[in-house]
Amino acid sequence: MGENSSDADRADGPSETETGVEAIETDVLVLGSGIAGCAAALSAAREGSEVLLATKATRPEESTSWWAQGGIAVSRSRPERFKRDVLAASDGIGNPDAVDVLVENADAAVEDVLIDTLNVPFDVTDSDGTDAEGRKNAKREAGHDDSETSPLDYGREAAHSERRILHVNASTGRHVLGPFLSHLADHPRVTTCEDTAALDLCTHEGRVHGAICDFDGDRRTVFAGTTVLATGGIGSLYSRSTNPGGTGDGIAMAALAGADVTDMEYVQFHPTAFAGDDADGGGEDDADTGSDGTSDATDDAGDEGTFLLSEAVRGEGAILRNDDGERFMPDYHADAELAPRDVVSRAVATERERTGSVTLDVASEAVRERSLALGADEANDPLDFESEFPDLAAECRTRGVDLDTGIPVAPAEHFLCGGIDVDSEGRTSLDRLFAVGECSCTGIHGANRLASTSLLEGLIWGLRAGRAASGHAPEPIEVHALPDRDPALPAGFPEEKLARLRRVMDRSCGLSRSPDESRRGTAAIRRLKGEVDAYARTRTSRSLYELRGAVVTGLLVARAAAANPESAGCHHVVDDTRETDSVDGIDREDADDVGDAGSTDGTGSADDTESADGTGDTDATRGTESHADD
Repeated sequence: MGENSSDADRADGPSETETGVEAIETDVLVLGSGIAGCAAALSAAREGSEVLLATKATRPEESTSWWAQGGIAVSRSRPERFKRDVLAASDGIGNPDAVDVLVENADAAVEDVLIDTLNVPFDVTDSDGTDAEGRKNAKREAGHDDSETSPLDYGREAAHSERRILHVNASTGRHVLGPFLSHLADHPRVTTCEDTAALDLCTHEGRVHGAICDFDGDRRTVFAGTTVLATGGIGSLYSRSTNPGGTGDGIAMAALAGADVTDMEYVQFHPTAFAGDDADGGGEDDADTGSDGTSDATDDAGDEGTFLLSEAVRGEGAILRNDDGERFMPDYHADAELAPRDVVSRAVATERERTGSVTLDVASEAVRERSLALGADEANDPLDFESEFPDLAAECRTRGVDLDTGIPVAPAEHFLCGGIDVDSEGRTSLDRLFAVGECSCTGIHGANRLASTSLLEGLIWGLRAGRAASGHAPEPIEVHALPDRDPALPAGFPEEKLARLRRVMDRSCGLSRSPDESRRGTAAIRRLKGEVDAYARTRTSRSLYELRGAVVTGLLVARAAAANPESAGCHHVVDDTRETDSVDGIDREDADDVGDAGSTDGTGSADDTESADGTGDTDATRGTESHADD
């Protein structure tokens, strides 16, 4: 049987570091329990490695992967066509070699792990091409040995040229991750530790030897032959996000340790996040709508009231309408509702600003006609939102939405296309450190991610990283102790600073951003980082280290945005049209004086930029930074 957090010492037994902190040893340490982390753990265990899978989550639904709706794309034996779509969505910036790895391994990875090993109950069609037993019932018995009579039902989403996406209803993530976590729980070489957060990586002379972790309040060092970061994205850095739990701490830990990060300016916003009153910052009287059509007055605690309206809904025929009832997407792109996400998001924001609101029409006769036209090449029923997307329909009803009048939507932060720079097997620039999933940058997504490729990327790179990470024994080293006292922080300190970070990120690194605004945002975050670092030098707490991770990662995003004047994909550069003279209390003149806020050369105010480790070197290449200290 697999082990849980109560068995964290494993058969190797605990040891003592030279600082007296109890230590654990394992072959492979995986930080994060989304699909990428699970795939890495499975793959390493298959290679014979002992794996410690550590997750901050106490419930599986706390993972971003759990909430994935759209599905998982496959090549359907046509990898070149899939490759063209991925590169087109990337706005020409995607790495063709990395995309080859994705599309050429897609079918085999999904079949091996998701179908044969985990028995994920993907939607199926009847023999006549309809999906009466698949998506209308949203479940079937696990297994696919009935494939000849019940073939898999492939969906289509934005910017895909054909139907190639596997779904389980509109809740694919939980139907993948649930079986995955159960399988690993029963694996004899995998130990799972819940409620466990990594605070810092253990490094020596460019090699990572594990991490200092907080095991539900018990701080211990985990020495590992290799360490795999699978810590997810940055949703908590924005007030509106479809994934509000991501704090960016894995990216921050890697950057502070000296790992290269890249393409951090490419933050994707999903065009159709729910925008009811509780998810949109209130009505016109108390909401300041920004120039990008999103609300600047969302709850400082972060927006957990929104939820994603899957791209699959538009792929099956739904239409976007403005407050005047007009379908507007054909005016913005030839593919209309199936245009790339960055295009649709900006169009939705523009129409919200111009007319007041945007709704997703799922019930009109025009939707029926469009859904039939989209399925003209295959037997296809018109969109029946209630039966094909029952979970979404139920959530809308809970929010008081009349489906006949449309679902209110607005863009929300969704996915970081950049991250820790990795190769085709997830290796970072630091020895024995790997990164997979949203915290990494494989080069696939370029400036914009194609729909339903994140689960696939996490699966493939997780499997490849797990194999590559195997074969190394742990090498305990002397670990520099974290502050040994934990005095209480000022009341509300983490919450207030995170709310302040969100305001800056919304304004300076949102759906549309200007170089000047991003530079002012960089200066504001530098000042905020100085305040957080001052406490981190004398205190060790999980909330403080998560805040530090969010601030460091926000600084990386803002700096990259300020340094790149060229619009591409989800990095949409506009002229500086803000009327206000300050950002987060920093006057424009003062902000411009706080170092060279948009540079990547490591200059700036020492008081505002010095980090806990005191380093400050950066790589001058655009979008690539080796440290996060300024």
